[in-house]
Parts: sequence; structure tokens; C-alpha cells
Amino acid sequence: MYEPKPEHKFTFGLWTVGNVGRDPFGDPVRERLDPVYVVHKLAELGAYGVNLHDEDLIPRGTPPAERDRIITRFKKALEETGLKVPMVTANLFSDPAFKDGAFTSPDPRVRAYALRKSLETMDLGAELGARIYVVWPGREGAEVEATGKARRVWDWLREALNFMIAYSEDQGYGYRFALEPKPNEPRGDIYLATVGGMLAFLQTLDRPELVGLNPEFAHETMAGLNFVHAVAQILDMGKLFHIDLNDQRMSRFDQDLRFGSENLKAAFFLVDLLESSGYQGPRHFDAHALRTEEEEGVWDFARGCMRTYLILKEKAQAFREDPEVQDLLKDYYREDPQALSLLGPYSKEKAEALKRAELPLDTLRRRGYALERLDQIAVEYLLGVRP
Repeated sequence: MYEPKPEHKFTFGLWTVGNVGRDPFGDPVRERLDPVYVVHKLAELGAYGVNLHDEDLIPRGTPPAERDRIITRFKKALEETGLKVPMVTANLFSDPAFKDGAFTSPDPRVRAYALRKSLETMDLGAELGARIYVVWPGREGAEVEATGKARRVWDWLREALNFMIAYSEDQGYGYRFALEPKPNEPRGDIYLATVGGMLAFLQTLDRPELVGLNPEFAHETMAGLNFVHAVAQILDMGKLFHIDLNDQRMSRFDQDLRFGSENLKAAFFLVDLLESSGYQGPRHFDAHALRTEEEEGVWDFARGCMRTYLILKEKAQAFREDPEVQDLLKDYYREDPQALSLLGPYSKEKAEALKRAELPLDTLRRRGYALERLDQIAVEYLLGVRP
């Protein structure tokens, strides 16, 4: 019942299932997987697509002839399996040149390198059929404020993004750009830290209609924010271009845990939101297997992400169709025609009527909203004691 299929649009990155288990205190515990092998394995598992950073596929410093050979092999694997490449992004965080920023480096030569690397990644993505370009400003941050750089970085970021968007349009690539917020790590503080901050910033770009967000469950959760609320706001603004699904414990390092493995209720309501919103984009799992796992554990991790999503999708639908839930929600969103006539667009007459209206304040102060009951029903669906 919970077998993934391409129509579910589940995607993984080469860097997710290909994670070798290195951490700041430990060496790799798994061998690097050949990207062609990853494509075939993901297709076997029922995934829709595979995403990548430029260096996930083509290691830095690869000679042109070898680059062409790698791309030819990879495209052949995509053709054989039917797997798509919906999204690409440039690695602007690993190279030591980016130690104090890529697009926000104080050195214009570093900024030029970051921009060139981005254009080359866009070329690669277009060759592979990608139409979404994610920008994660992981090195665009600071530990020291003495430079005063925080006043300058917005112009540098805006300049780079406007250049990239114009290049995409000039080349006919048709990318939609998805900005990915994160509060910290690897920098002490990242400049574009939250969903709200990025939604405000993208409005200052030359072509804001081509720019949206790629929110990540772990990144909002690290800061103790409510990811479901963040995604709802992005949806309201029509800016959910891509989404990263994983799991995370609040206030920890960026754990990238298997989807639904920690915050099960939050995952439940996130799936409920995505499935009811009409979102048609990829469901991308930006997570990786625990460092304890060998290769078989990697594929168990990938299966688990997709299976959990499908289970939660079924439970969310059953929850919304439950007659008791529908009755509770009907009462929760209680309508009063007289009160509704006082709301909506402003008019002078409506303002005067509102000031004259007699509202049943004593009744409203005593009213209960049955949220305990509603939440308990959701928990019972999650616990499997409701059909």
C-alpha cells in the first residue's frame, strides 16, 4: 500500500543517499557511490528524480574530456531509468576560497568565482533537464561583526542573483530560483536566516516572479520555529518552488534525519498541508542515513523516507474525512452572517456599523474551541487506533 511510484514525485540528492558518513569528529564510514549506480538504485526504489550539486557529479578540477565522459554516462543512466533531474545547485561552501563567503566575500575575485561557478552549474542543469535552481547561502554569514559587512552583503547578494536570473533568461533555460534559508551552520550566523527574511529579500530583486523558496524542515526546526506555519506562509504567497523534507531535534546541529523519525506530529500536519494545498512540485528528501549504517542501511533510509510520507498522506486524508473531525471543524469555524457583514474590505459605512455593533462578549469569553478533542483525534490516527 505504501510503495513509492514516480507520480509521487519523491526525489533525493546525490549528496543525500551518497553521504559517506563523515562528521566534524570522524572520518567517512561508507564508500562514495557512483552517481550512475545511485540513479539505478533510486529508480528501483520508485523515486521520481535525483538532484545534485555540481561537484556531486563532476569533482572539482575535472579535465574537460573527463567531464564530458561523466555527463554522457549520467545522461545514459537517466534515459535507461526514466529518472528526472528536477533541481541543481552549485556547491559554494566546500572550496576554501569561500571561507568568508561566496557571493558575500569581501574579495571581488571570490565573488566572481562564485558567480562563474553558478553559471556553469546552470549550464550543467539545463543539459540534464533541470528547471529549478536552488541557492543555499551556507557560507554567506559571519562570526565577527567588526567588519561592518552586514550593511554591504545585501547589495552583493542582489547583484549576483539578478545576474544569474538574467543569464538564465538570456540562455532560454527558464529556471525558477528557490532560495533556501538556514539560521546557522556552517557559519555562526547566516545572513538570510529565516523564511520571512527571504520572502522580504526576494521582493527587492529585478525579477521577483522568478524567485521563490526552498524551505527545509530541519533549518526552521533548529531555530525552534514552526515549519508548518512557515510553509503555509510561503504557499499563501505562491512561492513554494521546492521543499526539503527531513527531520531534526530543536537546537541541535543540522542532523538531516530520516523524514518523520523525530517530529511525527509536525510531519503529519506538513504532509496534510502539502497534499491539501495543490502543491505539484518535487518532495525532496534532503537527509541522509545515520553514520552507523553501511550501504544497505542507506537504502533502508531512502525507503523509510518515502514510506513514511505515504503513510502520513493516507492518515491525513482519513483524519480530514472523519465525521467527528468535520463536525468539530464546522463548529470551530463558526459563521455569523451579522458579524461577517462587519468584516472584509473597508468602507466608511462599515466602520460606523462596526463601532455601533453589539457583540456578545460574555458568550465569546466563555466559548471553548474543542482543541483538546481535535488534537487527540489526530494523535489517535498517528497511533493507529482509528481506521
